[in-house]
Amino acid sequence: MTAVGTGVLALAATLAAAAVDRLLFGDLGVLFGLGYLVVCFQLAVRVRLADLPAAPISGPIAFALALVCFAPGAASGVTGQVVALASGLALRAGWLFTGTGLAAVVVAARFLAQRRIRRSRAS
Repeated sequence: MTAVGTGVLALAATLAAAAVDRLLFGDLGVLFGLGYLVVCFQLAVRVRLADLPAAPISGPIAFALALVCFAPGAASGVTGQVVALASGLALRAGWLFTGTGLAAVVVAARFLAQRRIRRSRAS
């Protein structure tokens, strides 16, 4: 998967997880968080080697956009929207950091494995 595909998949899957969680439970909770973890893992595993940095970057962007679209409570004005987003990110920081860290660890492991393979072929 390319970097652009990673971003599109991250956005679509994270928004879908947020929509289902909001529809079933009325808030973004555990289902949204678990969906985000699955998305981050899949992105890190499926991205091309040339586009490895895209996996840990696209997940948090999709997470923030899902919060903007599906977080409960209507905030009026730009300031209200920014405060609502900051609050949503702060309340769900555990999911956000876990998913992003998972993607970063998988990407780092893939990068190191590929580097080791290239070194062994060169010798």
